[in-house]
Amino acid sequence: MDEQPFRTAEVEEAPVVVAPDGATVRPLLSLDGLGSQAVFELSPGAVTRAVSHATVQELWYVTAGRGRIWRRQSGHESVDVLRAGTSVSVPLGTAFQFRADPDSPGPLRIVAVTMPPWPDGSTTEARPEDGPWPPTVG
Repeated sequence: MDEQPFRTAEVEEAPVVVAPDGATVRPLLSLDGLGSQAVFELSPGAVTRAVSHATVQELWYVTAGRGRIWRRQSGHESVDVLRAGTSVSVPLGTAFQFRADPDSPGPLRIVAVTMPPWPDGSTTEARPEDGPWPPTVG
């Protein structure tokens, strides 16, 4: 096994980028070939574009705010509440869309682990999907 140096990241010092779904993202750390970690934020009342991923899957943990996530895969569909302490999975190929409640006490903030790591610079990883809500971002 190849050794990797220890790394530490501060979310406030991470670059701010816009995800293909329109959410604000701060990429944090990655382990070569295994996974990457980022923090997503969505302002109260904001709704992302619905997408699915071509090669990655994710685990999310909500740290602040309130919202909803819609997911669809293989004939199964659900809308679930997102609030601090909620963890959700986004398996490979799942169509998903999320939104922050208009009365959320602040931005919806999610720590996500992407496996394998998000392919930097890819224009085909996030595929457009039809979701239940009209997007308000980007």
